[in-house]
Amino acid sequence: MARELEGRVAAVTGAASGIGLASSEAMLAAGARVVMVDRDAAALQALRNKHGEAVLPLVIDLLDPADCATLLPKILEQAGRLDIFHANAGSYVGGDLIDADSAAIDRMLNLNVNVVMKNVHDVLPHMIERGSGDIIVTSSLAAHFPTPWEPVYAASKWAINCFVQTVRRQVFRHGIRVGSISPGPVVTALLADWPAEKLQQAREQGSLLEAADVAEVVLFMLTRPRGMTIRDVVMLPTNFDL
Repeated sequence: MARELEGRVAAVTGAASGIGLASSEAMLAAGARVVMVDRDAAALQALRNKHGEAVLPLVIDLLDPADCATLLPKILEQAGRLDIFHANAGSYVGGDLIDADSAAIDRMLNLNVNVVMKNVHDVLPHMIERGSGDIIVTSSLAAHFPTPWEPVYAASKWAINCFVQTVRRQVFRHGIRVGSISPGPVVTALLADWPAEKLQQAREQGSLLEAADVAEVVLFMLTRPRGMTIRDVVMLPTNFDL
């Protein structure tokens, strides 16, 4: 693989598993140093041992407001700069609204919406000062379709879709690109809430994506010429509509 991100510093939230891990590993392979942000200290250390000094582990609980506010200072302390920020951390609440737990709703909306907004807010001044930067947010196909089996999750991603498109318009003049990836169902821990029969059927039909597939799209977005912004990529398995 061409090392197209050589010399760049990236930070990825929710980096210890799923799309965040795949995105981090794709950027590492492309030559970036990656600040991998997660709550799971043991997993981050294992990834440091696996990939070496290009991995900069950063243990933060993004749902703790005081801890969340330390994101950029700690990134700069470890890496000295930030070129790429992938706001990926998120959670999932599916099923009928009437069956949802209120505390789970609060937690998911906080992580999927509030934390993303705060993280992007906090990294923007650094990127504006440097006159360059890339911000990618993990959204979902659910941001583009009123998915009847996940009204809470879909609503969080609709909010983020609006956030990405409006912030992009505010900061492009500073040399900062903002975009989102909107995958259909991906084989990650977020699918743990799916009914077993639905998950099995999706696997059998080939209607699930792999995290590595999404990471390839992230890398595509990051490596376009600076005069081009990939605003949003909707990706879904070819057999999704079966």
